[in-house]
Amino acid sequence: MRVGTSAGLSDAACSELSHQLEYRFSNEQLLAQALTHRSKHHENYERLEFLGDSVLGIIVSEALYQRFPQVAEGKLSRMRASLVCGRSLSEISRSLGLGHYVLLGAGELKSGGFDRNSILADLLEAVIGAMYLDGGWDQVRSFVLRILQQKILNIHSDTDLRDAKTRLQEWLQQQNLALPVYRVITTSGQDHCKEFVVVCSIDKAHDFTGRGRSRRYAEQHAATLALQFCIPEPAIPMSR
Repeated sequence: MRVGTSAGLSDAACSELSHQLEYRFSNEQLLAQALTHRSKHHENYERLEFLGDSVLGIIVSEALYQRFPQVAEGKLSRMRASLVCGRSLSEISRSLGLGHYVLLGAGELKSGGFDRNSILADLLEAVIGAMYLDGGWDQVRSFVLRILQQKILNIHSDTDLRDAKTRLQEWLQQQNLALPVYRVITTSGQDHCKEFVVVCSIDKAHDFTGRGRSRRYAEQHAATLALQFCIPEPAIPMSR
């Protein structure tokens, strides 16, 4: 059920979302702005998203720095990237139900923007930015560590965090096989919500089709499918 209105969030929606976030905004206009897509209004979440991205990065960096005192900077950077990538953030955003509250223009609403991973990830970062402005550092830090707690606990210093394209290329080199070839097959959608379809060809014998909101993400998706075929395993991280 969509609970946003053209004027913003209803009192009932604010109360319901506050319960989900375990935080009550003093300035509810900040929360409404954090949930407004640019297709709906020129005062949208993009500036708050910019701020929230930086706040999130600092909090996660500190958490990893404290938890892994012996791990080098390069590995810490890859661990942080895996925690704050679009896929990770969209999962959390979906679990909080943020898509039910986002205010979208008619076109985005019709195309299902309220459940699009890229928008859901942006919403979470915007809410983090809004919470930082509304409640300060301690409040937003507590919130971020709570919503990322399980992901932080599940990550280990020996986890292989190389992206799918890198892993596929290294595996093919070890097998003395030719490097994969990536081809964009189609692009569709408007500029702000394009979908790319990319084929990854291996040794001119196998093709794997990936899809994503950018060429890079589609290539990573195709490489992931190729890896699952070549070296079956439970899960392979994908970059944003």
